[in-house]
Amino acid sequence: MKICLCGKGGTGKSTVTVLLAHAFKRCGKEPIVLDADESNASLFWMLGFQLPPLPLMDLVGGKKDVQQKMIARFSKGEDEPAMSIWQMEKITSRSIPPDYVAAKNGFKLVTTGKIHHALEGCACPMGVVTREFLKKFETARDEIMLVDMEAGIEHFGRGVEAAVDGVVSVVEPSLESFSLAQKVMRLTQSAGAAYYGAVLNKIASAEHRHQVINRLTDLSVAVIGVIGFNEAIQSACLEGKPLDDEIARAETEEILKILASDSQRKSG
Repeated sequence: MKICLCGKGGTGKSTVTVLLAHAFKRCGKEPIVLDADESNASLFWMLGFQLPPLPLMDLVGGKKDVQQKMIARFSKGEDEPAMSIWQMEKITSRSIPPDYVAAKNGFKLVTTGKIHHALEGCACPMGVVTREFLKKFETARDEIMLVDMEAGIEHFGRGVEAAVDGVVSVVEPSLESFSLAQKVMRLTQSAGAAYYGAVLNKIASAEHRHQVINRLTDLSVAVIGVIGFNEAIQSACLEGKPLDDEIARAETEEILKILASDSQRKSG
């Protein structure tokens, strides 16, 4: 099963990704986290890794090589969602070279790549690598892949969502976040993928919870879970420490129940 987490910048996609990874691990699953956000550099230490693995971008020849391949395919009339960059026909967690997957404490981490220098050009090659990796990746029976996507909705133009089993929006209490969640829902459905609903994050009060749920309900966006504003999360992020397994445990376990029932219903 592959689940993509989307949302506007600052909603806490990485935080929710890590909390759900802990929850899946407690349920006996083997979480594989794909860091597909080219700008956020916090995910690896949130999961307890000292360093991130080498990027998948390097595994396929580097950004310049991928750009050249894309240009050659564009010249042949290929659309970006149809491009093939990877030589491997099938990818599993065992077939990824060890330097490109970090493993610790029951978690595995893979990363597409990051923007490290000024004037690198657009992030399109990273989106292509992410999409094809997800399309070719096959999870084992007990594995669950959680994809921490880049902020916004640009990745929908590359067909990333068509390569996963379902999409979850991460929403904070802001009008922009509500609007983007509705757009993510519509784009996901138009791509033929399953939209599971929204996880509310950084909810500071019962009043905020009520207001946000009402706004999303008006937009026909289902709410599958709520994670309150949490000082333990804030402290960990300030100090650069891993997120504790017990943070938001009850909330994430409720989300998993909904995800499991929803995925079974939509695949049935």
